[in-house]
Amino acid sequence: MALYITDECINCDVCEPECPNDAIFQGDEIYEIDAALCTECVGHFEESQCVEVCPVDCIPKDPDNEESNEQLWEKYYRVTGETPE
Repeated sequence: MALYITDECINCDVCEPECPNDAIFQGDEIYEIDAALCTECVGHFEESQCVEVCPVDCIPKDPDNEESNEQLWEKYYRVTGETPE
């Protein structure tokens, strides 16, 4: 699954720079996550970095964008341009 940011976001600016795929951006009112770029940090880190730094715990998995671990790896390769070994 991709992640998403709920309306509990306080716009603290700590999540955006932590995203290795540049999937987080400032929306009209709160930060948002581009599901097409979000790999939940698969390929980069063991844990989702935005979730780790969020002080209000407002970044859950997006039930509208369910993806398997394999699909997240495929997205990682597509987003980064790397190839599987």
